[in-house]
Order: sequence, then structure tokens, then C-alpha cells
Amino acid sequence: MDRQGMLARKSIAQTAAGRPGDDAMQKTLGLPSIIAIGVGAIIGAGIFVLTGTAAARYAGPAVMLSFVLGGIVCALVGLCYAELAAMIPVSGSTYSYTYATLGEVFAWMIGWDLVLEYAMGAATVAVGWSGYFVSLLKEVGITIPPILTEHVNLPAAAIVGLLTLLLVGGTKESARLNNVMVAVKLVVVLAFIAVGIFSVDPAHWHPLVPANAGEFGHFGASGILRGAGVVFFAYIGFDAVSTAAQEAKNPQRDMPAGILGSLAISTVLYIAVAAVMTGIVPYDQLNVPDPIAKAVDVIGANGGWGWFSLMVKIGALTGLTTVILVLLYGQTRIFFTMAEDGLLPTVFAYVHPKLGTPIRSQLLIGAVVAGIAAFVPIDILGEMVSIGTLAAFILVCTAVLYLRRSDPDTKRPFRVPAVPWIPVAGIGVCLLLMAGLPGATWLRLIVWMVVGLGIYLAYGRHHSTLQHPAR
Repeated sequence: MDRQGMLARKSIAQTAAGRPGDDAMQKTLGLPSIIAIGVGAIIGAGIFVLTGTAAARYAGPAVMLSFVLGGIVCALVGLCYAELAAMIPVSGSTYSYTYATLGEVFAWMIGWDLVLEYAMGAATVAVGWSGYFVSLLKEVGITIPPILTEHVNLPAAAIVGLLTLLLVGGTKESARLNNVMVAVKLVVVLAFIAVGIFSVDPAHWHPLVPANAGEFGHFGASGILRGAGVVFFAYIGFDAVSTAAQEAKNPQRDMPAGILGSLAISTVLYIAVAAVMTGIVPYDQLNVPDPIAKAVDVIGANGGWGWFSLMVKIGALTGLTTVILVLLYGQTRIFFTMAEDGLLPTVFAYVHPKLGTPIRSQLLIGAVVAGIAAFVPIDILGEMVSIGTLAAFILVCTAVLYLRRSDPDTKRPFRVPAVPWIPVAGIGVCLLLMAGLPGATWLRLIVWMVVGLGIYLAYGRHHSTLQHPAR
């Protein structure tokens, strides 16, 4: 199949010709709705889980500046996502975009890379969930033995297993439930800021940027950079805004405003949470999987706000649960698409005739994620998620540049302004954040990608429906 046929396969040619798919989606979303989608998608696991780690180990109170840098990265990449989402009317996956633009090999590599975002992301959130769960049980007088949370993180593995079984049984989030979860997350974040500000000790913010500890990435300016690479996890999900491009009433105006507006609101909330958290608890005490819980415990101890601590932990658990569910769901769907393209074994494309779910794939992925959550530390997981996602974002920006040259006449409901400067800047800042991550994280990424390339060469290219359409 030639390149034009591949583009048609992923629906670009269909859009360009004005055939079905161009106007299949109803134009119903205005700017407020797009911003609401963005804020709901962005405010999630990262703020509850990794902020404390980044402050304690890398940036200190200057983790606030790390959030600013992460927001800038997402703004640049988000504009590129919006163009591809409007141009390619298929499931909003980086895998699909890459398949349709840069070809099968790049698509495989990014699909393999997305395991770091979805599966490793689910494991990271599960470890954070475990921290809040243990803290909540302690509120009601139940103590889990340390051996079940430190040597083997049993609660983290258990929640992954439970949610996997729910997904196997066909459980789905309804739009109403999702809206409730978004509301819960926002209420928890706003309540923490509003109540916690009265317990802040400004002395905890000095110095704002702790002196470098003599090693790159450990405080100082390089610590802010490394902290940005870690808390970048908090922005994962912003690309959901780009998937609304086909339904925007005025995509040329509302998509950039929606992306930038939702990122600005979320960044302000993140900075406020980081400021309050580091103002309540000295930054060197925040290297825990449940940093907000630690801060609200201090609030409760100082002011008799025990009920508030309970409320925040329940809210955080609720929000984290849905994030794990969505990430587990998303991973199986990406593998499903890759299996349909012949790049993975058919077991990942098998759908149970009665349940209507990819049961074998879901169980396999759930078991692997549960094992990772049980044994791998949260800081390693978070860094792997960040570097894997940043690598995917580089390909998104590259795809925009490539298609502007190869398919200049294709209809684009939304166009990234100032091309090539914005995509190039997006690539540059992603590389900058990746450069700030530890060498060990880079080594793990390289090993991961080499393993992925080996699987493609051994299996994918021989079973590809693109290379062997008769199969």
C-alpha cells in the first residue's frame, strides 16, 4: 500500500475530499465547553501524587516554577494536537496520528512508547492511590502493616486488579459519572487551597530556589528543570482538548483559546496547590506518595480540621480511581488498534462475544500493571511516564511539520499558527524537559524502545495489514 493509501486508511484523504467524516461530528461545542473539557482532563492524578516528590528531591518550593515550564510545553504541543485531531477524524490517539503521517515503523514505536504513558501511568497512580488509601484507613483507626505497602505494595496491586475486573465485565464511565468525578476533583483542589492558605508558614518558602546540591537536577536552576520533567505527569490528559476539534463551533478561534485557557487555569491551580503544600510542610518532608494528605494532616493537627482531612482523602481517592480506570481502558484500546493493524498478536484484538470487551488483553495488561505497581517505586514510574509521553509529543509536533510539506492542500479545520516556529519550539522544549530527567531514566527508555523495535522486526512487519493486505 502506498503512502496515499495509508492516509486514506486513517481517513485523511476522506477528510480532504469532503466525504463523510468531514462533517460527521455536530458542531456543538463553544469556548466555555472546550475549556471545561480541558480543565476536567488536566486536573487529576499528577497534582495528588508527584508534586511532593518533585519538591522534596529536585526543585524545593520552586516546584511552582516547574509547573509553569510544564504548562508552556503543553501549550505548544496542544496546538499541534488540535491540528491533527481536526485533520484526522479517527480515535484521538498519537498512534493513529503517527500511522497516518510518518508511517508504520514510527507508529509502532510510538504505540509501544504509549505503554509508558498508559500502563506505567496507571501503575504510578495506583501507588499514589495506595498512599491515600492507607492514610484514610489510619484516620479511622486501621493501620496496614508496612510490609504490605513498602516491600510489596498490596493496595496498589489490589485496586488495579479490581478495576481490571470491572472493565472486563463491561463497566464503563458514563458522561454523568465523569462529570461528577471532575466536580469532585475540582472541589478537593479548591478546598485545599482555600483552607490550607491559613496554615501556611512563609518561612517554608525561603529560599524559593534551594542551592544546588552539587549534582545536576538536585535543586538550583537544574532542579527546576528536572522538577518540570517530573510534574509534567500532572498535565497528561490535556490532549483530550484536541479531540474536541471536530465538534467545535469555531475551531479556528476556539481550539487555541480552549487549549491555552484550560492550561492557564490548570497551571494557576497547580501553582496555588504547590505553594500551599510547600508552605504548610517543609519541602524536604514531602517525598511521599500522598503529599496533599500529609499537608491536610498538618492542617488537622493545627486547627481541628480532622473532617477536612477525611474529605480531601476521600476526594483524592475518588479522582485517582477514575484515572486508573481510564488509563487501563485506554491501554487496551491502543493495543486493540495495533492488533487490528497486524502489529500485535490477535489476542489483543479478541472481543468477548457476550461481554463485548477485549477480555484477554484487559486481563493481561491488568496483571502486568498490578505487578509493576506492587514492586516499582513511584519516582521511577513517574519519570518513565513523563519521558515516554514527551517522546510521543515530539512526534506529534513532527507530524504537523511533515504534513504541512507533504499534504499542503489537505483541509485543516484548525491550523497551528506560526508554523514552523510553534512545532519546532514544541519539539525543543520537550527535548529540554527530557534532558532534565536522570540518565537512568533515559537508559530505561532506550532499552524499552530497543525491545519494542525487536518485537516489531520479529513479529509486526511480518503480520502487518499494511505490508500484507491480503492477510
